[in-house]
Amino acid sequence: MIKAWLDFPAFELFAVLIALYATTGAAIVIASFSPATVVPVRRVEGVVAPFFGTVGVLFAFLTGFLANDITDRNRQAARAVQSEAAELRNIYAVSNASVSDMGSLRLVLAKYVAALVDDEWPAMAQDQKAHSVESAYDALLREVSHPRIGQAAGAAVQTALLNAAVGAGSARSERLALASDRTIDAKWILVLILGVVTQISIGLVHLKKAGAQIAALSVFSIAVVMALGLIGLQERPFSGDIRVEPGPLAEVAKIAAE
Repeated sequence: MIKAWLDFPAFELFAVLIALYATTGAAIVIASFSPATVVPVRRVEGVVAPFFGTVGVLFAFLTGFLANDITDRNRQAARAVQSEAAELRNIYAVSNASVSDMGSLRLVLAKYVAALVDDEWPAMAQDQKAHSVESAYDALLREVSHPRIGQAAGAAVQTALLNAAVGAGSARSERLALASDRTIDAKWILVLILGVVTQISIGLVHLKKAGAQIAALSVFSIAVVMALGLIGLQERPFSGDIRVEPGPLAEVAKIAAE
């Protein structure tokens, strides 16, 4: 359920949060001042305002931890893309700087990077695999490890090409792992429930005046919807409205195709 919600477009993701906290907020107001429930609710009247702070702090801490986990994942994703692009650019640079002709290597490199951008990136956003990339990467490894490169350009050049190719593969593996990584549902459920509990604590300290209670619940609910909505938009680093773009790889693809 949480995964399905986080996969929603931005408008629907925020709409679910608004519906949740508007419903719970309205229920608290009704329970506090409805003639049918006002008598039992008044039995708990007298809860002091600082009580809200204890629940609010706990909610703030857990929301902060959740946001930090997701933000850190996005930073790692951006670094993985940059590292992958840097290694692929190294292959192109070394092949150009070599005294021997490496046109065939650059052609294989161009096909591989094009497969990354055109095939794998859209598939990765949909939690799918692009099999064309695997074959293209195998072709790149075969090309850089071919004995003729060491004979024509020297062992040092071939070693540099091999290291760059392996580094690009490692960065790609890290990128794919981050693309499939998800925050466990329990964290999201706990934060969402604590948001409701914080609403209840606000209601408990505003049992005398309906206007004050409605105002306090409205301000808090708006803040929660904005915070959790923006955090939720970053749950998937390579898809959604806030995502890591394939710009560095697209630049390498453009250079390699020249």
